[in-house]
Amino acid sequence: MSYQLSVVIVNYKTPQMMIDCLESLLPELHGVSAKVVVVDNFSQDDSLLLIQQWIDKQAVSSLVQLVASFENSGFSGGNNLGISAFDAEFYLLLNSDTLVRKGAVAKLLFAAISNDKVGLISPRLEWPDRTPQESCFRFHTPISQLIGSANTGFITKTLQKYNVPFAVSDNPGFYDWTSFACVLVRAEVFKDIGGLMDDGYFMYFEDVAFAYVAQQAGWKVLNIPSAHVVHLRGGSSPLKSQAKLRKRLPRYFYESRTRFFYQVYGRFGLLMANVFWSFGYGVSLLRYLLSSSFVPNVSAYQWKDIWINFLQPLRAYIHPDDY
Repeated sequence: MSYQLSVVIVNYKTPQMMIDCLESLLPELHGVSAKVVVVDNFSQDDSLLLIQQWIDKQAVSSLVQLVASFENSGFSGGNNLGISAFDAEFYLLLNSDTLVRKGAVAKLLFAAISNDKVGLISPRLEWPDRTPQESCFRFHTPISQLIGSANTGFITKTLQKYNVPFAVSDNPGFYDWTSFACVLVRAEVFKDIGGLMDDGYFMYFEDVAFAYVAQQAGWKVLNIPSAHVVHLRGGSSPLKSQAKLRKRLPRYFYESRTRFFYQVYGRFGLLMANVFWSFGYGVSLLRYLLSSSFVPNVSAYQWKDIWINFLQPLRAYIHPDDY
């Protein structure tokens, strides 16, 4: 059976968040030919039991299907498993740490139906108090690596056209890529790019890479800010909290970073990304030495970790359970 919409949500040790997400989502699917696929990415906790109990209690087994993966295959792998479960015209990829506001799904579908050149459509992501989050971006480039590591206003302003995040806008707009915390993907995109998401990425940069390949195939990325989705940012990955505290980031982040820059810019582009990052890091260190109030935007050992997989950029990632 084919549906108009298949919603794919990957769970990894976030059963209560998943249930909260489903409670916000299901009322938005009334009148839509839809199927929800919850993929448990080998949580090895009580996720399967708690989510299935909720499905049974709410009597929504005809709408929501729980799929158990036999391995934690990361963000791409988990989503690919869910996408492959059912045929649909559109696929809504949704994080478990999201809450869908009223009317959001309808607005995304309407935009997709009204714009047949658009392959990816995202809502406005926001905090529970409705404060918006940056969720639309330019592609990462070697120069954007300098901007990030330097963390210096003059450099950011001078190179603004290379700065990755766009300011939040209240108007619909086209962007290079958008956060996959919530994104609607037209099924034709998968056909045109010859497959699903690149499961060579365990986590991070897979959304940028997918949007890049989709745009190369002629598809546009659209943001609809009138559709609102809460993104709690408390899901399966500790990366954002670690980065905020400037702790060492997981190896998979750098493996993904290396893979992306190599795939998009080649080996020389990857080298330049690391060189520019190092130059920005030098600027950051100098500012830190001159001002005790300056806080570098650099994580522990990042100067070394950016070279992970440099000689073998497409090498399979080392699973986080193995280091």
